[in-house]
Amino acid sequence: MADSSFDIVSKLDRQEVDNALGQAAREVATRFDFKGTGASIEWQGEQAIEITASADDRATAVLDVFKDKLVKRQQSLKILDASDPRASGQQSKISITLKEGITSEDAKKISKLIRDEGPKGVKAQVQGDELRVSSKKRDDLQAVQALVKAQDYDFAVQFTNYR
Repeated sequence: MADSSFDIVSKLDRQEVDNALGQAAREVATRFDFKGTGASIEWQGEQAIEITASADDRATAVLDVFKDKLVKRQQSLKILDASDPRASGQQSKISITLKEGITSEDAKKISKLIRDEGPKGVKAQVQGDELRVSSKKRDDLQAVQALVKAQDYDFAVQFTNYR
């Protein structure tokens, strides 16, 4: 019997993030407490978002609205790398970078965890920005998924290509 396998990846659903951003922008435009603050949220290129407001606390409030919309769309908040509010003339800005992919150091950490604490006979291979885990027994793979989910990494983790 062939080995069963799955991939551990860190990807974001760009469409869901875009939808969350659109909803947050509409809410910011219509909410009473944002009137007259010049608050806005918009894309800055492919992997960056910028929040602009008249004060630091308003910019932070817009970030909270955006995070709330992401959570409602089942997107992990670990994909966000938000800067602290910074003054830019009369405005306060927050830059957000979207994180995607597993770095080689993180892949090595997960691989070591699987080797040390996972079931015997489970193999983990780094393949670019993802990790392929394979084993003869599907039960072992499910145990590895539970083990990886239990860890608190600083990046979002999804499991794909389960076969």
